[in-house]
Amino acid sequence: MEELDGEPAVTVIPGVNSKKNQMCFDWGPGEMLVCETSFSKKEKSEMVPSCPFIYIIRKDVDVYSQILRKLFNESHGIFLGLQRIDEELTGKSRKSQLVRVSKNYRSVIRACMEEMHQVAITAKDPASGRQFSSQVSILSAMELIWNLCEILFIEVAPVTILVLQGRLDEARQMLSKEADASPASAGICRIMGDLMRTMPILSPGNTQTLTELELKWQHWHEECERYLQDSTFATNPHLESLLKIMLGDEAALLEQKELLSNWYHFLVTRLLYSNPTVKPIDLHYYAQSSLDLFLGGESSPEPLDNILLAAFEFDIHQVIKECSIALSNWWFVAHLTDLLDHCKLLQSHNLYFGSNMREFLLLEYASGLFAHPSLWQLGVDYFDYCPKLGRVSLELHIERIPLNTEQKALKVLRICEQRQMTEQVRSICKILAMKAVRNNRLGSALSWSIRAKDAAFATLVSDRFLRDYCERGCFSDLDLIDNLGPAMMLSDRLTFLGKYREFHRMYGEKRFADAASLLLSLMTSRIAPRSFWMTLLTDALPLLEQKQVIFSAEQTYELMRCLEDLTSRRPVRGESDIQQLQDEDIETTKVEMLRLALARNLARAIIREGSLEGS
Repeated sequence: MEELDGEPAVTVIPGVNSKKNQMCFDWGPGEMLVCETSFSKKEKSEMVPSCPFIYIIRKDVDVYSQILRKLFNESHGIFLGLQRIDEELTGKSRKSQLVRVSKNYRSVIRACMEEMHQVAITAKDPASGRQFSSQVSILSAMELIWNLCEILFIEVAPVTILVLQGRLDEARQMLSKEADASPASAGICRIMGDLMRTMPILSPGNTQTLTELELKWQHWHEECERYLQDSTFATNPHLESLLKIMLGDEAALLEQKELLSNWYHFLVTRLLYSNPTVKPIDLHYYAQSSLDLFLGGESSPEPLDNILLAAFEFDIHQVIKECSIALSNWWFVAHLTDLLDHCKLLQSHNLYFGSNMREFLLLEYASGLFAHPSLWQLGVDYFDYCPKLGRVSLELHIERIPLNTEQKALKVLRICEQRQMTEQVRSICKILAMKAVRNNRLGSALSWSIRAKDAAFATLVSDRFLRDYCERGCFSDLDLIDNLGPAMMLSDRLTFLGKYREFHRMYGEKRFADAASLLLSLMTSRIAPRSFWMTLLTDALPLLEQKQVIFSAEQTYELMRCLEDLTSRRPVRGESDIQQLQDEDIETTKVEMLRLALARNLARAIIREGSLEGS
């Protein structure tokens, strides 16, 4: 692994004295919890009260900026569009699409920068104004770096031409006004204006070749040189200084250092007037020498300077590395690297831990998005386009999303189901089922447990349904129970719940014979829990008392066997309170009523079956 370029920045937490007390921390996917312990760093010291707070340290605070959130949202659509570019496209058609994507990214950065600038101007709090101004500077640097990378790496002209057109037309107009105001200098002003007008410049729509441009520019440069040698402008130091600038004289350019805000503006002006058709191989030399000349040893290069120098060296990986260190979030490097990867410029650069640079940066960016309560949805798509570690990372992050509302839970669930993330689907459904049980929403709990295919939890909820039925004498959520369908096979208890409800429906429809057969089968098949047998036998009483014989003699014998089995296994209790004694009396009365009804039904069934055999 490569060594770090320097010590990481120290984050100072207000109110925490790390020199005096030991620290306790716990890492999360997007943040860290930090607190002081009660232990001093000095050995054999007593525990002393310390800071009572727990601090949350976030690594991607930019996701909480309202304006930068627009940057994240807008660029998300551009990113998805880039992933769908047809790999079969080659040549100019593919290149034009990649250039268009790059320009779209830049336009989003610029729009965000302009909005941030307006907010900085209107900020009432000076501290907020400074913070927004700082963000404007960062976005401006990002737009500059991206623009340079677009020119050098994506458009890749045959010969890189750094000709930023000088505002020569405006300069000529000012010279014309000066000539009118001072007739004595009108002649030399006119000569200077002609030189500016005839300066060869290659514009995007121009059809002349580079060879033609170089010849014209050489002739023009020689003409300017003659005027300087002839001292044509000696009587006007200002115009003579302008002529030296147009000849690319470094000393004359440096005299105007105050008008050039930075070294790369100096570089552009220098190339414009000394070597407008500079070759790519020479760019780094001009960039480094311009930086050295401009700074003059008075100050050290800034991070932006190092990034631009790396770009002029055509060192893509160094550009990405420097940007990762200098910028406050992963948005820039993730999207730039992804675009360069689609340009086939990063294929050979793999990292040590199984993922390439593109995927590593996208994973880091997506992880930061998951720290936000709403931007996590964007992070899902970034994980989707990380073929090696994306799915594993998505599974780990999606399990940590707080399911505050059912609407949010349904969103997460839909994402998991679309990606066949079975374990996560089951986990989410179980969480929602448990919440529903705690809120006594049994129908919702049963629905989630069925969706999770959790037999144990479905059994638990079914027991709650049955208990509620015993207490209230009716079922809640009938629509759900009536439409269980094949889902009732998830557990025996759920099967019993569905079949028991079916028994009630048959009874209500006066299909007594079918209802009796189903009731008996629930007991003899042992699907019904033993604790519910007395309820089932009690439900059989109205059928036993019908004028028409419903239960056959054989079915009645089965019911008698179940009743005796239930009563014979009843536990022997010791001393009981009054309520227990009353309950036992009620139970004894039920048993006596059942035995009487079963005996009467048996007699009627035997007589009926005997008469049928006799006839």
